[in-house]
Amino acid sequence: MSETTGGVEMQEDVSGVVKKFLYVNRKAPYGTIYALESLEVVLIAAAFDQDVSLVFLDDGVYQLVKGQHTKTIDVKNFSPTYRALEGYDIEKLYVEKESLAARGLTPEDLIVPVTLLSAAEMSDLMDGQDIVLSF
Repeated sequence: MSETTGGVEMQEDVSGVVKKFLYVNRKAPYGTIYALESLEVVLIAAAFDQDVSLVFLDDGVYQLVKGQHTKTIDVKNFSPTYRALEGYDIEKLYVEKESLAARGLTPEDLIVPVTLLSAAEMSDLMDGQDIVLSF
């Protein structure tokens, strides 16, 4: 597709290059801005039709725990937003097995379905990405 602008022939780039973005969530959901900021950036990347994956490890696994009650800390509970990710074609959610087990949690404790990966599998996943952002 081309268009003429001021006598100069211009080619519009319609290649649709898709990058593989991996967002690593390591922080607890409240007490810092990291978890909410990560979620917002993920939604922006998905709006631009990028290949988005989310990883939860360390205290980041708490971001996905069911039944979060935040009234006593006077913060809005944003965890239900994770259930809406599928509507944005964000379906690749990974949790490190060791992080989940160390916190006494199981996949049934989480608000959304996830794929459990060992630390070694998580490393392989990260190696296969174009861009890795850690929050």
